[in-house]
Amino acid sequence: MHNTHCWTAEDFPPVEPSEDHIVLYRIHNGEYIPNIGEDKWDKDHVKMPCSDRNISKEMNETKQWDVIAKALSQKIKNSEDLASAILTYQTQFKDIWKFKAMHRFFNEYWDKKDSEYFFENTLPKVARLALDLPELIKSPIPLLKQGCNKSISFTQLQLASLLANAFFCTFPERNNKRKDSEYKTYPPVNFNVLYDGGGPKVMEKFKFICHYFKRVCEVNPTGVVTFSRRYIPIDKCPDWSRVTLPMSTVPLHVDDSKLIEDATYWIQMDFANKYIGGGVLRRGAVQEEIRFVSNPELMVSLLFTEVLGPTEAVMIIGTERYSTHTGYSSTIKWAGNYIDETPTDSSARRQCAILALDARRFPKPDEQYCKEMIDRELNKAYVGFSFYSKAGGLSYPGVATGNWGCGAFGGSAKLKSLLQIMACVKAGRSISYFTFNDATLKNNIEHMYEYLRTNNVTVGDLYKCLMDFCESEDHVSVFVNLYENIENYFKEQTSLDGNLPKR
Repeated sequence: MHNTHCWTAEDFPPVEPSEDHIVLYRIHNGEYIPNIGEDKWDKDHVKMPCSDRNISKEMNETKQWDVIAKALSQKIKNSEDLASAILTYQTQFKDIWKFKAMHRFFNEYWDKKDSEYFFENTLPKVARLALDLPELIKSPIPLLKQGCNKSISFTQLQLASLLANAFFCTFPERNNKRKDSEYKTYPPVNFNVLYDGGGPKVMEKFKFICHYFKRVCEVNPTGVVTFSRRYIPIDKCPDWSRVTLPMSTVPLHVDDSKLIEDATYWIQMDFANKYIGGGVLRRGAVQEEIRFVSNPELMVSLLFTEVLGPTEAVMIIGTERYSTHTGYSSTIKWAGNYIDETPTDSSARRQCAILALDARRFPKPDEQYCKEMIDRELNKAYVGFSFYSKAGGLSYPGVATGNWGCGAFGGSAKLKSLLQIMACVKAGRSISYFTFNDATLKNNIEHMYEYLRTNNVTVGDLYKCLMDFCESEDHVSVFVNLYENIENYFKEQTSLDGNLPKR
């Protein structure tokens, strides 16, 4: 795999404020200075806990931030004190939030010395970081809503302060689960969801999060992170049956031994939930959730990213990895500190681009074999894979991906590999496909790709053969049936125009 390529100025646009790119800082004499703007308390912006309009009706119209500041300025010696402090300003939940996972972690699961160190040394700094929010962010944060093409850039320190506020559950109006809630189309962001969770997976997530705060409180992070949302109207998506690009247009690399996050300088796929972050604050511990706790700055996206539509994607450039892990799902374990040595670009962002794409869920596997679902997955992949692509042919970085939507979502790895290669061809990006220790799948994909290459099969050809396959009754042997369908397709074309493709 070609990991020697570093980003150039053309690969990703530099951080520059514009109508569609909100930058929450400026650089003055080499230092980050928060940009100053008018506080917004409306449906288009994040309602900040430090806003003067965040008023506590339960406390005689007191400014909520004053209550938060008083609570977090007190000595917090243990999990009981922490729960009590949170309920000081989240009074409506005093009989609802039980914090059972949080108490179990600090009192039973974690080593006693580690727990004592956290409350004595780390937590006071996390509280200070949270309370520095009004000094670190002085302009409104827009919501990345459906149907918009917009970016937001933060300093890593600004993100750390936002995460500290999520840790202390300070964000207003984000805990209401009613169907008429203003934020019903956004994921939960306050950590109370995690604190009331349970099971070993949640316990391990606490380790990732506590480690992150220990790191950022010891040494302030100095980089920049950009969150971008992309939308393409459905009528602007490709007509896949008419794409004449050969499947061999972009190179394919298949690897069964490495992980997507090992693909330095490539766009790295996040097998996302349509609510970004998936179950990161719940019991989820698969690809997306593991990535989010390893790179906790990703979790700030929960604050402002509305549920993704069918032709939308999110790209996050510049996050830092803080932890390593072992296992997956029920076997997930925090495995220690990680020093991220990924180089930075001209805007001080790590050359790490994470692409969040949500696959469709197929409770019944046969449901994926129809035109509607094939088109949906192709369009979704294309929207993401063509993010920031240069016009006119192959561009780098390529896409590092794998069995997208093929675990709990019920997708077929063979089908998804083909759909993603097709989308990469149309987007003009090379592809590295990781099969996660499945050597047989690796060989099958390589053999199929070689067959498509030597026969000069185009994206449109393959799409038509997939449509024929979807109409068949046998959806088990995807590749076997496709070989036959492609042979038949060529014979039909030959009878029509007398031109047999190169065999």
